[in-house]
Amino acid sequence: MTISGGSASPTPVANSFRKTKTFLEDYGIWKEAPVLIGTTKFDPLPGVKNIMITGGAGFIASWLVRHLTLTYPHAYNIISFDKLDYCASLNNTLSLSDRRNFTFHRGDVTNPSDVLACLEQHNIDTIIHFAAQSHVDLSFGNSYGFTHTNVYGTHVLLESARQAGGGSQVRRFVHVSTDEVYGGVRDDADDLLETSILAPTNPYAASKAAAEMLVHSYQKSFRLPAIIVRSNNVYGPHQYPEKIIPKFICLLARRKPMVLHGDGSPTRRYLYAADAADAFDTILHRGQPGQIYNVGSHDEISNVALCHKLLAHMSLPAEDFSRWVKYTQDRPYNDHRYAVDATKLRQLGWEQKMSFEEGLRVTVEWYRRFGERWWVDIGKVLSPFPVLAGTEVISDHEPVLDEPPPPWQQQQGKEVDGVGKGKMGW
Repeated sequence: MTISGGSASPTPVANSFRKTKTFLEDYGIWKEAPVLIGTTKFDPLPGVKNIMITGGAGFIASWLVRHLTLTYPHAYNIISFDKLDYCASLNNTLSLSDRRNFTFHRGDVTNPSDVLACLEQHNIDTIIHFAAQSHVDLSFGNSYGFTHTNVYGTHVLLESARQAGGGSQVRRFVHVSTDEVYGGVRDDADDLLETSILAPTNPYAASKAAAEMLVHSYQKSFRLPAIIVRSNNVYGPHQYPEKIIPKFICLLARRKPMVLHGDGSPTRRYLYAADAADAFDTILHRGQPGQIYNVGSHDEISNVALCHKLLAHMSLPAEDFSRWVKYTQDRPYNDHRYAVDATKLRQLGWEQKMSFEEGLRVTVEWYRRFGERWWVDIGKVLSPFPVLAGTEVISDHEPVLDEPPPPWQQQQGKEVDGVGKGKMGW
């Protein structure tokens, strides 16, 4: 493994990394964990050699980093680019330390000097852009931060890709978006195709939709060979426990109750992380520039039903439901559900392999073994509405109730004249 840092401030970056790396090597938790990757393997792409994956120390991106590094050891060099924000962890990729085709490059997508340094130093020809602020709850109170990272950061990456090598160096740009850009979907509505209108309902989703517009503009204005990917919720090992599944597992492991926003009725579709890694591998090798691909699962479940499943997997009696499940106020706006049609991706050969029941079992087992130690201190993020102050997560002080709050205390995002519904997208 090679370690490099942003050109704008090499000494602080290097020193910071050495301290973090030494601590994690001493801690050693990553050495105990299985190395998890996807299942797909394709013939290597001609003209693709050096792949930059932004946000590579985060959840989904680290799955793809591991998968591409280990599946294509002689074909691709994988450069994991990450600023190591609160939700990232070097533990996610330290298992690749002995791989000659893996490099960690510390840098910030909102810093043009960092991005250009990475592109030029590693002769990047392919970018897969995951780096983003992605937790909807935080976007309601920190919307400027979401705009800065998700919109401006994408703009910096696009402009840097346009400039690198005189404009001919980057041959493929895969932009990772979200199904939330479509907005909520009624229970009786068809799954949404890639051609559906974008109608985001929260600051996070709006920032991702805005980023897509920039990608589209660079496709048209500068002929950047870009692909946009819109995925539904992904879960599995390595996910920072601010999201509902790992958060609730960690709470139960601490013998603390799970706290639902609102009445727990909103539903989400979940895709296991290995299947997501396979989807991005498939799109990298078979996707066509200029196209948009939905990544979708058919495993849809309400938040309250998810609580029942987690109690069963944690061997806690169902009759104690009221002890282990509590409630708090809902988000300012909470779409009832999302639903995308992934037919276009399946036509490229991708398929979902992991059932939700089995994926949940594997995930629970992983967090019971490693969840408390992987990120060292997760206590504050386990609160119902954590707050991000700079780079520090702070616990909230929202009231916790034994019963769902009355309708007048919940957000007003249910149905309005049959259009749209409330939102609980973890």
